[in-house]
Amino acid sequence: MAESQSNAPLRADAVAPASGVIHVRTRLTADFTVISNALAQRRGSAVTVGVAVYISSLPAGAPVSIAALCAHFSEGEILISRALRELEAAGYVRRPRERTPTGQVRTRTYFYDVPGDLRERMKPPRPRKRPEATAVQEPTPAPAPAEPTADADPRAVAVLASLRRVDPRLILSEREAVRLAPAVAGWLAAGVGAARITEVLTARLPDHFLTRPAGILAYRLRETPLPAPPTPPVERPAPIPPFQTCDGCERAFRSPTPGPCRDCRHSARLRTAC
Repeated sequence: MAESQSNAPLRADAVAPASGVIHVRTRLTADFTVISNALAQRRGSAVTVGVAVYISSLPAGAPVSIAALCAHFSEGEILISRALRELEAAGYVRRPRERTPTGQVRTRTYFYDVPGDLRERMKPPRPRKRPEATAVQEPTPAPAPAEPTADADPRAVAVLASLRRVDPRLILSEREAVRLAPAVAGWLAAGVGAARITEVLTARLPDHFLTRPAGILAYRLRETPLPAPPTPPVERPAPIPPFQTCDGCERAFRSPTPGPCRDCRHSARLRTAC
């Protein structure tokens, strides 16, 4: 005999609210993601919440670059970039630069279901240690080396910082400017002026950036041949006057016009004075 089933709604739904949303719940057993209310009810941009929920639903190793997110969402690069920055500032996303075993440097993305401050409040209190127990201090990882800002050429950093005056999208952080400064310093040392460098880096930029401005500038600095410095004008020597024959002593001398030589002119002045 088949088991009888009831189509009556659950008792919790019997008393519907007078206004607002009425939830129709379905128990999910597969293909679902658990999202904290702190994230789902986060005030502010709906794009930021949507990007966070999408990243949380992806499997480990899935691409979450700006280009990959723009390919999934209908929003453009500006809104997607702003959403990632807001999630990074709130502690949901961390994007450090790490060095691979092959020596390459790449950006890794870490997504946290709960930001750091909430994680600390959610941790259970540690049990008190007994007096006879011996505390063993765990080694702490060495801090990452700071960027050598003092070694960067200030002229190169100034050129990079002034690029946003030509294109407001070319905004660089201090770390990015320091990383690009050696290439710009090489151009300056080769005699290329700051105006010429700015022209090369800002000419014919795409309408939409699929990466950070620092990536585009690094590519241009790496792939563009070193522009030749302006050639200074060649100073031509003064023309050499032709040879003339003196009318008095028939000596050859150089002069633009015929006439007496210098000695004959001097002798003529002495005779005139006497």
